Amino acid sequence: MPIFPDLRLLTAFCGLSFLIPACGAVSPSAVVASSTPPAASPLPQSTESKGIPPSPTITLSPRPDPSPTLYATGPEIIGYTVAGRPLTMYRYGGGPSRRLIVAGIHGGYEWNTIALAHQLMSHLSVHPDTIPPHVSLYLLPALNPDGEARSLAYEGRANENGVDLNRNWPSRWQDDWPKAGCWNFLPIHGGTAPASEPEVTALMDFIVNNGIEAIISFHSAALGIFPGGQPPLAESLELAEAVSEVAPYPYPPLNTGCLYTGQFADWASGVGIPALDVELSNHRDTDLKINLRVLEVFLNWEPKGEPMCTLSDDGCPAEAS
Repeated sequence: MPIFPDLRLLTAFCGLSFLIPACGAVSPSAVVASSTPPAASPLPQSTESKGIPPSPTITLSPRPDPSPTLYATGPEIIGYTVAGRPLTMYRYGGGPSRRLIVAGIHGGYEWNTIALAHQLMSHLSVHPDTIPPHVSLYLLPALNPDGEARSLAYEGRANENGVDLNRNWPSRWQDDWPKAGCWNFLPIHGGTAPASEPEVTALMDFIVNNGIEAIISFHSAALGIFPGGQPPLAESLELAEAVSEVAPYPYPPLNTGCLYTGQFADWASGVGIPALDVELSNHRDTDLKINLRVLEVFLNWEPKGEPMCTLSDDGCPAEAS
């Protein structure tokens, strides 16, 4: 059973290494031996994303090694990246209500979401009673391990084909989009077609084949809680409101004027699955205490209206083009 000794996550405590050259000389063993991470330098601001308020600094909690004893199934390889890296899914609990957490869709640029996923896994190993009897929780720690392997800075956002994996879903897809108000530090595109990327098709197939009923996708940083759908699905709004009651992230989310196309949460909501993007406070911390509360809400949440539709049902609405 793999234990995820990914020291790239630890070395990032130095701050993004492309900003601090000395970090490149720090060995993994030296980082492990340090009890207090150095202060991270602030990210440069895009000229088209000014006006977003600075995020509070929250201390990153240490990540213990997860125990393999709780895995109901897994690790399960659900597919492979462009570069051939496995996409590894884990399942906790055995109930009929199947829920999914996804992290690392933007690879190393949002490395702290991958660190958070491992911390949640460690917590579930120590506290298996966190999972209600009627729930199965699936957790994908990194949808874009190619980007994570490439860089913990801007260069780590895209997959190996230069595609933003949160712009490649078949929901209002565009290969390019107006950059005003959007992430615009490096060239990036939405793929050659909707779901052109193997990472996206692998996750889509998994969701369809396993009847997933609710989804949280973790991102960073600072913009808030985004309910899926354009307009948002009613159940996604309900889930967003429930999460906002236990998390200090902005809700409604901050509006930078960005045109969102090809989004994962929008695709999921478009086919009837309540889904959220939840953005961490910054690009360094995992906000573990906050997100343990988010996890509890997510696992115990039920929609107020009709039973949730899943893609295993016959009556799911068709996704708008």
